[in-house]
Amino acid sequence: MENNKSKSGGKLICVTSQGDSLNSNVDPRFGRCQYFIIVNTETMHFEVIKNPNISGVGGVGIQSAQLITNKGVQAVLTGNIGPNAFQTLQAGGIEIITGVEGIVKEVVEKYREGRFKSTLAPTVQPKSGMNNK
Repeated sequence: MENNKSKSGGKLICVTSQGDSLNSNVDPRFGRCQYFIIVNTETMHFEVIKNPNISGVGGVGIQSAQLITNKGVQAVLTGNIGPNAFQTLQAGGIEIITGVEGIVKEVVEKYREGRFKSTLAPTVQPKSGMNNK
């Protein structure tokens, strides 16, 4: 089994974001979010990935989920997630947490404090992110 902890010991989590910093608002969409912010929960070091799939016609949930899975994160925190992205992340062994809102940095702190519960099913229908550009 692969160890998804970063070299410095913290967990790697991904938060969907409307901007490119820890002070940005969480983006409620997964597949069509503006940015993915991957954060080490111990050091708070982070990597920003501009979502290359935001304008895609179809399959963006799966493509975004594959991108995040390849980054070795242990959890995804977002507002909503569709069935295709949910299934792809789940197959990658990634914890999925939805209903998340607020500032990215505050969301990471809440995650560190154990204040979120895993999501057990998709929260929106396929292609729902297309309606919220």
